[in-house]
Amino acid sequence: QVQLVESGGGLVQAGGSLRLSCAASGRTLSSYHMGWFRQAPGKEREFVATINRSGGATYYADSVKGRFTISRDNAKNTVYLQMNSLKPEDTAVYYCAAGAVGTTTPQSYNYWGQGTQVTVSS
Repeated sequence: QVQLVESGGGLVQAGGSLRLSCAASGRTLSSYHMGWFRQAPGKEREFVATINRSGGATYYADSVKGRFTISRDNAKNTVYLQMNSLKPEDTAVYYCAAGAVGTTTPQSYNYWGQGTQVTVSS
């Protein structure tokens, strides 16, 4: 079992930056591939980024590629999502997730955090 807690969300103007953190407790985070997803009101949860166990491989949704960076610090049991050049369409609740495999589908992930709200004003 692993428990995940996101933090770092908030209100930011378009073009600004935020860094989300996902802290894990329970099993060591290095056992899992990690992903970030987001869900806007009235929309399905969508994939944002994923990173493998070692942090050596990452993959991004086209909508965030070049603007967002996923990283991890296994010694701190924490995963990060650096978000730059934010747009109003990035507004959503952001969730981190842990799973045995790293894919773009939510069903592949076994553990989820409670989410953190990101709001980008125009």
